Amino acid sequence: WLLTKFFAISIIALLIIFQPELRQGLARLGQQHLFSIALAESEIIAIIEEIATVAYKLARQKVGCLIAVERETRLQAYIESGLELDARISAELIQSIFLVPSPLHDGGVIVRGNRIVAASCLFPLSDNPSFSKITGTRHRAAIGITEHTDAVVVMVSEQSGEVQVAADGRFIPVDNRERLAGILKDLLVRDVKKRK
Repeated sequence: WLLTKFFAISIIALLIIFQPELRQGLARLGQQHLFSIALAESEIIAIIEEIATVAYKLARQKVGCLIAVERETRLQAYIESGLELDARISAELIQSIFLVPSPLHDGGVIVRGNRIVAASCLFPLSDNPSFSKITGTRHRAAIGITEHTDAVVVMVSEQSGEVQVAADGRFIPVDNRERLAGILKDLLVRDVKKRK
């Protein structure tokens, strides 16, 4: 009788003691794709070309933007913070979302597969102390979502018109459109090959 009661109490105690770790593990389990979107390499390259095109169009106009590309970790919580769209990705659509008269220009766009699934999404801000206090909100949001997920983010700065890629909690410098397309191919096409 004592052993059965002790066993029941010890299971409850373990659940209480390891509650944060269990919750974190279950959250990560729930974020993984059960059925990943299978796109051919040519389709991924076409999506990359659309993103690279619009990033440099917006950079020339000094219009800020955040485009998060979902990889393995689902971005459902961030999708729910914005307005769900479910539209085929195109440079023209992304450009129209981020132009200032648009009510959706604040926040970020989330791309899943070949679809823009949501716009005006709120991303978590990075609290990394290595960033300067004057680092803008868009920069902190770009890094913040890559610290919490495996997403790849293309960001255009409104002040400087500079284009940057954020991945794995860091910025990757981008000099021109071809370099941007090359970085995205390395990050996204390599993922697909790894999964196969």
